Amino acid sequence: MDIINQTDLVENIDGEDKLGQPMINLSLVRDWGILDFYVLTGFRERTFPGDDGRLRYLLPVRTADTTYESGDENARIDGAVRWVHSIGAIEFGLYHFSGTSRDPTLRVAQRPNGRYVLAPYYPVIDQSAIDAQAIAGDWIFKLEAFTRAGQGERFAAATGGFERTVVGVMDSRADLGLVLEYLWDERGGDADSVYEHDIAFGTRFRFNDVADTQALLGVIWDHETDEYIVKLEGSRRLGNSWAVIVEGRAFGGANMPDPNDTAAVLSTLGDPDRKTASVGQDDYLQLELTRYF
Repeated sequence: MDIINQTDLVENIDGEDKLGQPMINLSLVRDWGILDFYVLTGFRERTFPGDDGRLRYLLPVRTADTTYESGDENARIDGAVRWVHSIGAIEFGLYHFSGTSRDPTLRVAQRPNGRYVLAPYYPVIDQSAIDAQAIAGDWIFKLEAFTRAGQGERFAAATGGFERTVVGVMDSRADLGLVLEYLWDERGGDADSVYEHDIAFGTRFRFNDVADTQALLGVIWDHETDEYIVKLEGSRRLGNSWAVIVEGRAFGGANMPDPNDTAAVLSTLGDPDRKTASVGQDDYLQLELTRYF
């Protein structure tokens, strides 16, 4: 769980691309674990796709209308502390963060010209969390859980699951990983996230060849609304200086409203069973060729 660095939604919607964060970090390495203190100097706002960008929201996000709970706005100094330790095959960590949330609440606002937009609001939160990983033979068990105060009523959320690796599948050099996770948010349909009661399952292939060929195919399915996201990732080196990367997503279970029907758009924004409607017609397959120097 990365609560320190801001997410770059222009690059990817998976939350893995970050903008970085100016900070001062003190790390203490001891027999009883690693203790990190963070002083976060300054704040970076989240980036969003523009009016014509792909994988955008049903309404345009107007960052010029951004507001903060803190009177210091983006100059507020935040802090965090994290402790990590391992015992045998079990590794676990605890952290606490206090400061401006990197995850804004998007509020519907009407401009003077009558146009509706989404205006980011950044509250001040306190979040405590635990993450743990245990390795048992070919099995890896993972848990991430947190509780947050300051963004409405205090709530909890968690993700837990396992990955089993089948080594040398079908007498080959390839390894096959089987992944199963459950994503839960106590707020249910009121959660800003689309992952409130979802099951994630997938397969990960690593071919263990000189080209480092690997692929991932996964599905995240909401068992209450039947919304789903299918994800495909793959990569392979081409010689010493090139690599090809494939990425694709498909979305289903929530019909996209007519973008010219304001009433339908506003109704969909308030419907907890159609949180993926904004990307309902944004299935894509991307091929990337990278040159390393």
